[in-house]
Amino acid sequence: MSLIKIALLQMTACGDDQGANLSKGDAFCRRASALGADIALFPEMWNVGYTLYDPSGPDDRATWEAQAVGPEDDFIVHFKGLAKELDMAIALTYLERWDGAPRNSVSLIDRHGDIVMTYAKVHTCEFDQEAACTPGDGFRVCVLDTKAGDVKIGAMICFDREFPESARILMLQGAELILTPNACTLGAQRIGQFKARAFENMVGVAMTNYAAPQENGHSVAFDAVAFNNERAFDSLIIEAGESEGLYLATFDVDKIRAYREREVWGNAFRKPRLYGLLTSLEVEEPFIRDDATR
Repeated sequence: MSLIKIALLQMTACGDDQGANLSKGDAFCRRASALGADIALFPEMWNVGYTLYDPSGPDDRATWEAQAVGPEDDFIVHFKGLAKELDMAIALTYLERWDGAPRNSVSLIDRHGDIVMTYAKVHTCEFDQEAACTPGDGFRVCVLDTKAGDVKIGAMICFDREFPESARILMLQGAELILTPNACTLGAQRIGQFKARAFENMVGVAMTNYAAPQENGHSVAFDAVAFNNERAFDSLIIEAGESEGLYLATFDVDKIRAYREREVWGNAFRKPRLYGLLTSLEVEEPFIRDDATR
């Protein structure tokens, strides 16, 4: 095992025009492949440019739900073929057709053109328009075959990363790298929070956001390795600006594995027998919200 290169595809979408988004995504994937990427990572819900049903707007819910796609639809089939053609994995995001309301999902397509994992966002933003989505029912980790060797990949989407439990469960399932599609403003607090997810779980993290003016860019990646020979150092691999672009984050997986074997975070010294309150369904003031579900 050696270096794994993840291409952060920081783009603006063409609204909810799926054909235009497909073409633009195709072009960015080809650029990523030319730069030697092993994985291309899209921003959140790319097929519809993260457009959502607005109950107060002119578009009805049925029209919005009709934009959802499944694994046999042209949008996904195209990128399966592209991954095989380019010999490169693609983490493709989309509004997923589902029983009832659609899901906000990412499918990891391996370099052979097969979907090896589909993850639906667990922490949907129930306080805004995303309440129209069906939340995911669990966190996923898979083994991805790359040209450099096998690596264990997990995924979380946007708001998921603001809960430490998301990355923690992925680490406990064996994730070495976590892919994170995003669609919101990234400031110092959220980026710092994301950095902490890498540090506390000894896992590499990579996040792709929409470019300005749709969002504010700042796609970012942090290494799992942040401490050596009693010396801490900055684990930042790359942080984009606001403009459209393709940003390459390189992870040394051998170094990550050696680090996880010797350092103290992750699952080395946890005390799970004392953490029962973390799975309690009870909510007390000031955190009670009428629109929240458990």
